Amino acid sequence: MSGAPGNVRHEVPPARWPSAEEAAASLWFSPLRLSSTATARTRTWVPAMVPWRATDEGFVTPQVLDWYRRFARGRPGVLVVEATGIRDVPSGPLLRIGHDRFLPGLRELVRVVREASAGETLLVIQVIDFLAIRRRPEPEKFLRRFLAVTDRHREALGLAGAAEEAVREALVRLPPDELRRVLAPREVEALDYGARERVTDVELPHVRDLPLTLPGLFADACARARDAGFDGVELHYAHAYTMASFLSRTNTRADGYGGTLEGRVRLPLEVFAAVRARVGADWCVGVRYLGDEVIEGGSRVEDACWFGVRFARAGFDYLSVSKGGKFDDAKQPKVGEAVYPYTGPSGYECMPTVLSDARGPFGRNVPLAAAIRRAVREAGFATPVIVSGGINGFDQAEEILRRGEADAVAAARQTLADPDWFRKIALGRGAEVRRCKFTNYCEGLDQRHKQVTCQLWDREFDPAAPPELSSDGKRRLVAPDWSP
Repeated sequence: MSGAPGNVRHEVPPARWPSAEEAAASLWFSPLRLSSTATARTRTWVPAMVPWRATDEGFVTPQVLDWYRRFARGRPGVLVVEATGIRDVPSGPLLRIGHDRFLPGLRELVRVVREASAGETLLVIQVIDFLAIRRRPEPEKFLRRFLAVTDRHREALGLAGAAEEAVREALVRLPPDELRRVLAPREVEALDYGARERVTDVELPHVRDLPLTLPGLFADACARARDAGFDGVELHYAHAYTMASFLSRTNTRADGYGGTLEGRVRLPLEVFAAVRARVGADWCVGVRYLGDEVIEGGSRVEDACWFGVRFARAGFDYLSVSKGGKFDDAKQPKVGEAVYPYTGPSGYECMPTVLSDARGPFGRNVPLAAAIRRAVREAGFATPVIVSGGINGFDQAEEILRRGEADAVAAARQTLADPDWFRKIALGRGAEVRRCKFTNYCEGLDQRHKQVTCQLWDREFDPAAPPELSSDGKRRLVAPDWSP
């Protein structure tokens, strides 16, 4: 397993900012074909970031509009809207697209981005499914309310035939070490981390039937996205969520949807086929998936290359490569909090910081994207491959493209630090770029489901026109304005 942070602190390396003429002639600012109707103005992407600005019901708010308006004013080639839930179920302040009632807000979001970018930025929405996860409970509450008492517990306690309440009372009185010997491994996990559903929990009917339900749910969501005016969708097959779990080597389902490579890719391809049939061949459908899970027993780049070829053959318009971000190795949450999949070694690899190992935090996904792109090209497909993760400067991005390691470069944290950095470079004003320090201040806010901001945003403002502040009144909600 790679990537556990060490004690080496890395500074953001110096950047050579190009002249306007160099930028205009660069690969980074050259067109990129995504589908028959969508051509990116540049190879610069803003990947999805969840800012926690929607309502608790999943509706677009004025703060959501302000967030995407500010990024659009920087005029990136492609702006990917945050992971948006495909089910019509409560999921906190995360955007949702699981019902037609969400369409008016999503249409307004599209309109705002078109206007703010002068029509230069393509808008893609990332759609996601996730299984149930519960907060870490108080031990006594777990034992008295949540644990499903079985005869196995009765036998372990020497209470055969005892009433359920008597078994619960006995469990509450056990010392912690003895309790762990009585509970099954998944029960211990639910006690220590909070209960979490897996795609392998086929004893649960709704999990068993995911291959029956998910293609339709994704197809309906993507049809709404096209109706709302988006230029395309990105199917979220990455990190700790449902579709990534089907692709994982840890997926041992024996119903034809797990085990082998063919079994693990089956549902992801069936979802794509349902989406493509619904939205048509002339609309962009991409995928975000993992080049390496970075967990014990998880998928590696060999799996990702094989999946990439299958995705290209199926007709995906692009492949966006990420890494890690799994529940499997996440840190134990505090009581009352949910486990967060970006806190362990795999989470570090997903969002590396300046406090790093000897490799440093920059461009750690590039070898994965390069290997996937090479496999796709050797199989005879020209499907674009997008790389992200620790991208922080023009020369770095230009070299990735020049070496053929990816077809486009995406930068989330750097774009959060300075939404205008694309325009500044294109205009020959790169020295004015506000550079990300890669401390993951933003990720820390996301972990606590607080409105995501950047520590570099200037808090000075005109008293006559103060910016809108976060709900705690301490942080501005959008980056400072900039104009050439």
